[in-house]
Amino acid sequence: MKKMNQSIKIVLSLLIMLSFSLGCSQKSKKAEKPTGPNTLTKKEIADGWQLLFDGKSLDGWRGIGIETVPEGHWKIENGAIKKIASGDVPTMPDGQPLKGGDLMTKKTYKDFELKFEWKISPGGNSGVKYNVDEEVSIKNGSSHALGYEYQVLDDEKHSDNLNPTHRAASLYDLIEAKGKTLKPVGEYNTARIVFVGNHLEHWLSGKKVVEADTDSPEFQELFQKSKYHNHPNFTVHKDAHIVLQDHGNDCWYRNIKIKVIN
Repeated sequence: MKKMNQSIKIVLSLLIMLSFSLGCSQKSKKAEKPTGPNTLTKKEIADGWQLLFDGKSLDGWRGIGIETVPEGHWKIENGAIKKIASGDVPTMPDGQPLKGGDLMTKKTYKDFELKFEWKISPGGNSGVKYNVDEEVSIKNGSSHALGYEYQVLDDEKHSDNLNPTHRAASLYDLIEAKGKTLKPVGEYNTARIVFVGNHLEHWLSGKKVVEADTDSPEFQELFQKSKYHNHPNFTVHKDAHIVLQDHGNDCWYRNIKIKVIN
């Protein structure tokens, strides 16, 4: 009986230790969760992730060819970067609307993973561009970036849906996003771009929907058929900017995070 009591005590002690261990583990997991949009978990920080947007300011962003944010076209709304529809942009004293344009990171990036959330207005169009050379974009005669684009679109109502490579999450005008799950218009989608060496991926809702090797014959053939074919350095992987597109429609971006791959 004495030995049995000792065995019971040992089992109870082990159960208490196991319960304590599980409790600590659960607390640790809870601590890793972000407290809200535009935050990093301890694990993300340890893994090298950085915020490109803190939810409060547009520090670190500017327009193409200018040192400021295109006035009246971009603002912060409820912890998100909002592109204001062109028709709602304030006018200058002469009655002309303020000049718009894409919003670009001040810093440049070459090999990276980028995570972000986006939502679009009904019938809206926008995108996230990368591998953007500012000088080439300016020489192209525009305040709009020239680079690979993760398409952001209302697939149901925007006329760009007629071209499969112009639909949401696609590599614009090059590769259609397949097997995707889109949230309803007005709700945030989670997205990820992987761009390392000559390899790129687009993800949507936790699923890979585009994958390509830009130096492959297949990709080069797609490039020659695209609207970019007159720009010979377009597919050259470079230290370049990341851009939020001004396509004239309301759209929102938040939780923009990057991890540089060395």
